[in-house]
Amino acid sequence: MNKSILITGANGGLGKDTARQLALINETEKIYLACRNEAKAKVAKADLEKTTGRSIFEIVLVDVSKPESVKKAVASLSEPVDALVMNAGGMGGKTPFEITADGTTQMFATNLLGHVVLVDELLKSNKLKKVALYAGSEAARGIKSMGMKAPSLKSYSTDEFSSIIDGSYFNGKPDPMESYGLTKYMAALWMSAQAKKNSGIRFITMSPGATSGTAVMDDMTGIQKVMFKYIMMPIVMPLTGMVHGLATGAKRFVDGIKDTSLTNGAFYASKSNKPTGPTSNQNAFLSDFDNVEYQNNVDKAIHRFIK
Repeated sequence: MNKSILITGANGGLGKDTARQLALINETEKIYLACRNEAKAKVAKADLEKTTGRSIFEIVLVDVSKPESVKKAVASLSEPVDALVMNAGGMGGKTPFEITADGTTQMFATNLLGHVVLVDELLKSNKLKKVALYAGSEAARGIKSMGMKAPSLKSYSTDEFSSIIDGSYFNGKPDPMESYGLTKYMAALWMSAQAKKNSGIRFITMSPGATSGTAVMDDMTGIQKVMFKYIMMPIVMPLTGMVHGLATGAKRFVDGIKDTSLTNGAFYASKSNKPTGPTSNQNAFLSDFDNVEYQNNVDKAIHRFIK
């Protein structure tokens, strides 16, 4: 059992409901709510204590888009955690292609760079004991029924992956949805690389599927935001079984850290050509996820931006 769990982005949406579900498991003794906003974290903590009847939540302030904030948060932990749920992320805010001090797009920093630093620091300080789960996305493999294609790169080299990280890949015509999908694609490959490098710890990428009740669409702008937040998610997708509720999406994370039968290093998402329903290993849909060269190239590319 995982007695202590750290969840990033835990003040709302999937992160908060994952904390709620884990708190209802008797064996859970401590849940760290890793959040950027202290006021929102305190509100979430109070609500979780009320709804679960348990006082096992502790706030850890961290901004996963800033490596120094991540390092400080890890140093503040007085004891190791059994499990890590890397849930924080989204569409990169209002300026997803703004370049950070580390040379990455805001999209990449928010979704992946900070989590890579988090894992590195936890491992370095021997503060991660059993399992790390990354919140993946069906966008990483594409969804034909939604017009989303699987990634198709030219070389899959370290340099090409680096160009996605710093935004130059998009040649001045960035598309937040494409960038988001490529970032999640790279995250799944990076997690596979970690599984091979760190024996004794399970690394699982788990897509929550298309989930209502999250704030991820709030970061979108213009017509994309209108289409997804006000038309697709609340109206069209429910009618076609293309979206499920918050509790269902969060349960995928809970099952991901509990189920030791899942293949270490694998990416799990929906089986069918829609972002809901039972999950399965995505290697069956896209062989890229099992390509060791791609995995290593992504790992190398990311670490070019970590000081």
